[in-house]
Amino acid sequence: MATADFDKLMKQGYQLMGEGEYSQALSKFDKAIKTEPLEPSAYLAKADAAVLVPKVSQEEIVALYRKASELDPKNPFVYQSWGAFCMDVGLFNDAETCYNKAAEVDPDNATYYFSEFGVEYYKRAPVVYEQHLDDQTRVIIVKKALKYLLRSIELDEASAKKLL
Repeated sequence: MATADFDKLMKQGYQLMGEGEYSQALSKFDKAIKTEPLEPSAYLAKADAAVLVPKVSQEEIVALYRKASELDPKNPFVYQSWGAFCMDVGLFNDAETCYNKAAEVDPDNATYYFSEFGVEYYKRAPVVYEQHLDDQTRVIIVKKALKYLLRSIELDEASAKKLL
């Protein structure tokens, strides 16, 4: 059970994030973790704030998401947020794993996670692979994106081909 101090620190951290004060929010979430080291919401909040603080390393951010997922393995928002971060930094395989995990723990909203991965992958992968973007790479990206968009509407490849 979270303490009043913890709740106050979390509230202050979210308020600071809303004001664009990400470094200060990071500090509040860090204090919240020290107050309640087994509270997954603090790790998730700190990770989400850390994404917006340039001095925080990619490894530190991944470690925060990992800790949040270990403490709350059934929370799809942890995996979705982690997946979005991985997508932003070009860790597409990790992003795919996270979005699939979100869909697994929250099957009612699986279509949302699949479509988000498909659309974001389609938009971001060509930018990351720009130097190596030949026709074959472009086809691979489009096929993977399409696979997830089809999954989001619960259609397999064979059924989609029949429709076309």
